[in-house]
Amino acid sequence: METVEMNSISLKRPRSEDDVANADEIKRQKILEKSEAGNDSGQSIETVTEQSEDTKNEVTPNEESEDQEEEELEDSDEDGDPESFADMMKHGLTESDVGITKFVSSHKGFSGILKERYSDFVVHEIGKDGRVSHLDDFSVPVDDEDPSEETFTVLSDEDKQRLEELQLFKNKETSVAIEVIEDTKEKRTVIHQAVKSLFPGLETKTEDRDGKKYIIAYHAAGKKALANPRKHSWPKSRGSYCHFVLYKENKDTMDAINVLSKFLRVKPNIFSYMGTKDKRAITVQEIAVLRITAQRLAHLNKCLMNFKLGNFSYKNHPLKLGELQGNHFTVVLRNITGTDDQIEQAMHSLREIGFINYYGMQRFGTTAVPTYQIGRAILQNNWNEVMDLILKPRPGAEKGYLVKCREEWAKTKDPAAALKKLPVKRCVEGQLLRGLLKYGMKNIISAFGIIPRNNRLMYIHSYQSYVWNNMVSKRIEEYGLRAVPGDLVLKGATAVHIEEGDVDNYTIHDVVMPLPGFDIIYPKHNIGEAYKEMLVADNLDINNMRHKIRDYSLSGAYRKIIIRPQNVSWEVVAYDDPKIPLFTTDLDKLEGKPLPVLPTDGKFRALKMEFSLPPSTYATMAIREVLKMDTSIKNQTQLNTTWLR
Repeated sequence: METVEMNSISLKRPRSEDDVANADEIKRQKILEKSEAGNDSGQSIETVTEQSEDTKNEVTPNEESEDQEEEELEDSDEDGDPESFADMMKHGLTESDVGITKFVSSHKGFSGILKERYSDFVVHEIGKDGRVSHLDDFSVPVDDEDPSEETFTVLSDEDKQRLEELQLFKNKETSVAIEVIEDTKEKRTVIHQAVKSLFPGLETKTEDRDGKKYIIAYHAAGKKALANPRKHSWPKSRGSYCHFVLYKENKDTMDAINVLSKFLRVKPNIFSYMGTKDKRAITVQEIAVLRITAQRLAHLNKCLMNFKLGNFSYKNHPLKLGELQGNHFTVVLRNITGTDDQIEQAMHSLREIGFINYYGMQRFGTTAVPTYQIGRAILQNNWNEVMDLILKPRPGAEKGYLVKCREEWAKTKDPAAALKKLPVKRCVEGQLLRGLLKYGMKNIISAFGIIPRNNRLMYIHSYQSYVWNNMVSKRIEEYGLRAVPGDLVLKGATAVHIEEGDVDNYTIHDVVMPLPGFDIIYPKHNIGEAYKEMLVADNLDINNMRHKIRDYSLSGAYRKIIIRPQNVSWEVVAYDDPKIPLFTTDLDKLEGKPLPVLPTDGKFRALKMEFSLPPSTYATMAIREVLKMDTSIKNQTQLNTTWLR
């Protein structure tokens, strides 16, 4: 799964004595500043709502109000006292807990603030053709069959409300009657078009009632019509999918698609994309949607905050997850302390050598129960342990209702009683409790199966990542940054061992390491044995990674141990105001906004860096290599810094 998400953290070294004098005042100022955003997608799996591949955001009409209530509950509970949050994060993980211990560069590290503003982190998707996605065109393709602009204004807000309730089966009405005030054939035609295009699944007819003309809206084919956009209203000459560039600020991809779906009154599963993007960032990516016109999409630009849609085109295919070359990042590290020489050394090393391709901290969750522990229990077939790890009380940062739910579970072991403490039922804890209620405490496997498949698999993938990180650190410690006999390299899609006579033909950038599974081979040197020892210590058999439940059988995979970013560039800039942007975004350019004039000798310095990464690599790990800093939230909070949520 493609990963570009990053935690919102301050990366700082322990302050010198000169810095400490102002520390309390700086902290007070930070706390007083309004937080710009909530958690991003680096949160623990236990608090992720359903987003599986199989059930991707399929919200039925009667679930929508429940979703809205849950969203409001989650939003209302996100803000808290940063000091108490820092105290709670003492129970979280550090990098060394998940095997992240080595660096490849020799420069001296320095401190800087990452994501002080979400606009300091910009992601542009790179498509499979190598083209970087940019929002640079708001124009709509000309199409004679598009409805007129009047379609979007002819219905009153009251009409739209009634039609939406009819469309989503929110009441017992079987039809909605709209009186035609200025009765002409043209006016009736526009109303017919408006209802059919804005409310998929509804049909219309004209009726005379008491000498007045009414447009009657009704369901064409029951509830199924809502999920299937109207086929007969789409021109055959036009591609079935409207592709567009989505520019979004401070929203993750799934949240954005849910918002678009609600405004368009369609199901989220008619959208497709190549990868999910971070929340606390500005991101630009391609989206495709089935049989929604560019005209309707462009109309959303007038009413949506923090979104812009553009670069519209019609094509005959959707987008598929993973069909991208990677992402291009523009990152600002503010208030840096490094000298010019340190920065030059760090960035040259990043460009020439690269960084260790560790799985980042967000892979392992943010709470006191790491996700890899749950994955290990699944692989051990220890289902009581799985249940206990997910539901038991835990120290650390959690929402209040989850704490109460866990306490009730520990006290009563009663799924129904614990569920009553949980207003947000679609989190993993709620799903497991519903499963236990349905299947009983003696059938935990079926109860766990209620959790969407992708979320279940994330646990065991987390365990694989944990093993991989530890083995790569051991490999680099033992053999350094050179290819050695017994290492693995890929020839096509097949892994082969480096033989003694071929070792000079390879570099460290060719070497891969396996994620454990039944369909891979291991290095022939000491690290191969180290894999076996680590799995034996976890009561797992490296030679039998097939699980009796097929979903949990691990085939394994290979991953390069060093990644060398492409298109690396950097610049040090001075600034006085920490709130001003330090570069222009796509939207700034479209709106003609000039870049603020920066002083030549400001109070602060920032490192502005750009680089491109392939899918499934973590930008935090590249930045970690530059700063030489532990990126875990626990470490940053213990250094008396503020995690800007």
